[in-house]
Amino acid sequence: MPYVDGFIVAVPKDSIEAYKDLARTAGEVWKEYGALSYVECIGDDVPYGELTSFPRAVKAGDDEVVVFSWITYASREQRDDINAKVMADPRLSMDNWPMPFDAKRMIYGGFKTFLEL
Repeated sequence: MPYVDGFIVAVPKDSIEAYKDLARTAGEVWKEYGALSYVECIGDDVPYGELTSFPRAVKAGDDEVVVFSWITYASREQRDDINAKVMADPRLSMDNWPMPFDAKRMIYGGFKTFLEL
C-alpha cells in the first residue's frame, strides 16, 4: 500500500493563483522524481469548529482559504529518497518562488496506509 504525505495550509485568498502556480511546478517535480500522485484541494465546505477544525488547526483568517494536499509514494523509503531530491531541486528554490502562504502554520506528516478500498 502507498505511503502518504499530507499537508494543510492557510492560503491568503489574494495569493491563490500564485499558490496554484507553485503547486503545479511542485507536483511536476515530485512526479518526475517518482511520486505516484500529487493532489491539491481548495477548501469548499470547511466550517470553523468550536474546538477543532481545519481552519483552527492552521489559524486561518477570514481572508484565507484552507488547502489540503497529499502526495503518495510506493513506500516510506522511496518517499525519503524522492523528498531529498525534491528539496535539492533548484526549480523549487524559494529564491525563485515567493512563499504564497505562511509556512509556519503548515501542518504536515507522513502516514502508513492501512486500508484502501
